[in-house]
Amino acid sequence: MPTIRCLLALAAARNWSLHQLDVNNAFLHGDLHEEIYMLPPPGLRRQGENLVCRLHKSLYGLKQASRQWFAKFSQAICSTGYIQSKADYSLFTRHKGHSFTALLIYVDDIVITGNDPIAISALKAFLHRHFRIKDLGDLKYFLGIEVSRSKQGIFLSQRKYALEILKDAKLLGAAPVDFPMEKGLKLSDKGELLKDPTQYRRLVGRLIYLTITRPDITSSVHVLSRFMHAPRKPHMEAALRILRYLKKSPGQGILLSSQNDLTLRAFCDSDWAGCPNTRRSTTGYCVFLGSSLISWKSKRQKTVSLSSAEAEYRSMAAACCELSWLRSLLKDLRILHRQFALLYCDNKAALHIAANPVFHERTRHIEMDCHFIRDKIQEGLIATQHVSSSSQLADILTKALGREEFNNLVRKLRVLDIHSST
Repeated sequence: MPTIRCLLALAAARNWSLHQLDVNNAFLHGDLHEEIYMLPPPGLRRQGENLVCRLHKSLYGLKQASRQWFAKFSQAICSTGYIQSKADYSLFTRHKGHSFTALLIYVDDIVITGNDPIAISALKAFLHRHFRIKDLGDLKYFLGIEVSRSKQGIFLSQRKYALEILKDAKLLGAAPVDFPMEKGLKLSDKGELLKDPTQYRRLVGRLIYLTITRPDITSSVHVLSRFMHAPRKPHMEAALRILRYLKKSPGQGILLSSQNDLTLRAFCDSDWAGCPNTRRSTTGYCVFLGSSLISWKSKRQKTVSLSSAEAEYRSMAAACCELSWLRSLLKDLRILHRQFALLYCDNKAALHIAANPVFHERTRHIEMDCHFIRDKIQEGLIATQHVSSSSQLADILTKALGREEFNNLVRKLRVLDIHSST
């Protein structure tokens, strides 16, 4: 999903057209390299016969189907001069002179963009000759994401999906709330077990997919997903509160601005020992490409941090990994960052640990992979900078906030609702 948002942010900034294609019966194009046999269909099976069919082509339902289809597609598209990205294998680019074309594929859904309409038309013709495709025109709806375009940029939302969740939960008439989780709420393994946990698991699973365009509920959904094995009544009540928050603005999403300098900057934060069961901290980071939010994450850390500085340092390392990957992805998209990417943190102790490569007693127990950020700082690819806690945008991804703090950060993340009357 960060690749999709990154490509759309680039298209919005460069004013490129976006085209959507669909491959008919995609898995049937794959070639099999193993001997696979199947029982004949009932209409061809005679009584008393014990015959099988050997498959020469891929069929839906085979474990090899998706892999063989993608191998066939990759071989065909690369034969025309397109280069497969090493940062994301589903991205293919072609650069020739001033012409640039990018293709992104997810199973049988394809998005094409670029600055050369002739090259895009030639690509469509090539794909139609080799695979039966359906040209869906301008990009409007992709993987459940609604794409709206205006002079301000490209707006991504999942309004239809959010309304379906509310309808299934029978909460279309519920009273809305202003923020998804009560401030300071700490959910634990206490409370009455739910008699039927499948409803909770289905609801949280759908909410997880909704976080593709809703960073405002990412932290709350992440907390609820910790209790999928044994959900309890307080967990269900917290999940229903998120639905009441969605009721307030089901069409809320992110805006990828057309006014964009395409520079990378990130905010990282942590909630030290925030999990009452394991005492592990929560890492949260968000990455901007210019003024467009393209990547964010809320995740519980793997080990217990002995101090808040250590927890912040681990979150800085996670954000640094994401920035390094995004730099390589943008390089494939012909966006070269000759200057460093800014990483904002509100903990001065963690900033000093990252900047000072001297071995210290307080940091010797931290895993070596966390010191990855020091190498990037010395190489000049990352530069850290202190930011006040009130301006720390990643704070919304680590803990439950009050109304004023929450709404303030939502506005700064450029999360809005174009369907709202205000």
